[in-house]
Amino acid sequence: MQRQRVIIRTIGVATAVALAATACGPQKTEPVAASSVSSSPTAGSSPEASPSTDDKPGEASASPSASASASASASASPSSSSSPSPSVKQIMANGDESEQVRELQARLRQLKLMSVAPTGFYGSKTTAAVKSFQSKHGLNGTGSVDEATWKKIQSDSKKPSADELRPATVNEVAAPDPRCMQGRVMCISKESRTLAWMIDGKVVSTMDVRFGSENTPTREGVFDVGWKAKEWTSTIYHTPMPYAMFFSGGQAVHFSADFAARGYNGASHGCVNVRDKGKLSALFDQVQVGDKVVVYW
Repeated sequence: MQRQRVIIRTIGVATAVALAATACGPQKTEPVAASSVSSSPTAGSSPEASPSTDDKPGEASASPSASASASASASASPSSSSSPSPSVKQIMANGDESEQVRELQARLRQLKLMSVAPTGFYGSKTTAAVKSFQSKHGLNGTGSVDEATWKKIQSDSKKPSADELRPATVNEVAAPDPRCMQGRVMCISKESRTLAWMIDGKVVSTMDVRFGSENTPTREGVFDVGWKAKEWTSTIYHTPMPYAMFFSGGQAVHFSADFAARGYNGASHGCVNVRDKGKLSALFDQVQVGDKVVVYW
């Protein structure tokens, strides 16, 4: 009798594991301090601010030391090496928020000094990028933009386009995997955390995505869309999965309200989460059963 109970318990556990691999939903994780965040893009605790935005007061900071340094620099007494002369007028500085700051960030992105999308808020990342630019061009390295710095940035870059000021994704889209260059493909990069819908090597649309945690990773490889469901609820986790396009067992590309609300402070149970419902709705209408899906690093 005891042996029978052991066998039954073993079968039950194996069945639960098998079912968990056929559906997904959001994992609830507690926000953690930025200093303890894993560097893996699949980790559920990676904060939204870390890879994708500049830092605002009250938001998670990607680099507390950089933020503290910027704050200390702003409050430090003037010196010839790190602080502006009292007569130098600052056009933009840490804490400012405006369309001019957005333009500054877009220009710095052109110059490969910022990798994140423009936000319009002048935080620690913008401060660091400006300071780097000033250092390279023999300007006073304050991290704030005075007239000389602004003129030099303008002369070294071009006027940003509308797409550069407000790009389609917060994360910078990765170069397509070679396997994405032919046919109709959802090209999904785990490194940049983006999905690019491509047809015959041309990018049609892009969007930010989120993956499973280390315990329930999103599978990598080449797949096909097996079936689609505009309205679907996970049979395991009982969470909504609108605009689901299944490509590997229970793993699918689908809209996630949790991703839209919490960003990268959470993770899926293996699915590819999308937070822009409008974009995904349009993609859902275009993708056909049998289209290729490539998930890669």
